[in-house]
Amino acid sequence: MILIVDDKYENLFSLKTLLQLYAYETDTAASGEEALKKILKNEYSVIILDVQMPDMDGYEVAEAISGLNKTRDIPIIFLSAVNIDKRFIAKGYDSGGVDYITKPFDNDLLLLKVRTFYRLYQQRMELKKVEEALRREIEMRKRSQEEVEQINSLLEYKVEERTKDLTQLNKDLESRNAELAQYAYLASHDLQEPLRKIITFIKIIDEKYLAGIPEAKQEMTKVITSSERMRNLINALLSYSKLSAGSYFAPVNLNEVIKDALADLELAIKDKQALIQVTTLPELDAIAAQMRQLFQNLLSNALKFSKKTIRPQIKIYSELVDELSMEALPVQPGKYVRIHVCDNGIGLDESYIDKIFVIFQRLHGRTQYEGTGIGLAIVKKIVEKHNGLIGVKSHEGEGATFTIVLPLKQGNNTN
Repeated sequence: MILIVDDKYENLFSLKTLLQLYAYETDTAASGEEALKKILKNEYSVIILDVQMPDMDGYEVAEAISGLNKTRDIPIIFLSAVNIDKRFIAKGYDSGGVDYITKPFDNDLLLLKVRTFYRLYQQRMELKKVEEALRREIEMRKRSQEEVEQINSLLEYKVEERTKDLTQLNKDLESRNAELAQYAYLASHDLQEPLRKIITFIKIIDEKYLAGIPEAKQEMTKVITSSERMRNLINALLSYSKLSAGSYFAPVNLNEVIKDALADLELAIKDKQALIQVTTLPELDAIAAQMRQLFQNLLSNALKFSKKTIRPQIKIYSELVDELSMEALPVQPGKYVRIHVCDNGIGLDESYIDKIFVIFQRLHGRTQYEGTGIGLAIVKKIVEKHNGLIGVKSHEGEGATFTIVLPLKQGNNTN
């Protein structure tokens, strides 16, 4: 909207009519005081201001308008028929005007200037709106950034606290596991002596007093068998508990380890007439005694669960891989060794695979196959202690393949 300020009605009427012909919305004021009141209430894009007016001339009105934050950017065009001297024109610019037109004026020139200053004002207002929007956006983003930083700081604190809690829990768990392993070892060790005496005295009674009593001798044989099974179970528990103790990793020749394990199983191998094939295996960082126990348990397991009508065949071979994975492709050189122990035994249903590594878990009755149910649990614990993986593939009646993946080099010297 354009405000026309003049103390003469005919001037107001002519200018208003001219501007309305070109679709400008206009407002009028007959004095400087009225103009200032309207300016404070309404928003104007251009002010056409007469210089010579009673009480408050145009210069004073312009200075008042320029002094207000709300109105200082409104373009003021001075219009005068009397004060046409250069010094009056200069005073008009000094008081805040953007142009000074003397009467009589050319209508087209006036309209051109009004249109120009009108557009400039509108553009300036749009720019201000954009600047204000940008300022609000910046402030909002700054607040959001501060909130994000606060949240991140809180999260970091929570993570740090949680990490401390988990670290302490791990320490407590390790301590309790060590205590539990020590307790299991001591309990199993302390059971050995009384059980040894029980078995000794039972055998003395059997040989000395039950020779002529077949029924009693038969029952005593059951007692001896049960006692021997208990001793085997206690020995297995001792072996399992020892795995929790810290040990040093050192370079281990797996070929020598398997040779020793085969020597320990020599009688069982001969009894079963088993055929054992072992390819050359690499050297790795390990705990030698535990590696020997691992292969001895796997070989013993393969011999135990062999078919009665078929000669047992066991094959041990390996390949190098670059990942701790059952499926990684073989590479040379590799960071890990993947070892396979294959047999042609009775196999097992794949639905039971997850159970075979659980301590005391048996898939067959004691009358079918002897054992404590700890052997494969020990194997799994040894593999985990060496930061490796173990898995098995098998089908019932088609044998089984145990696969172990172990690092060639350990990240630290103890475990």
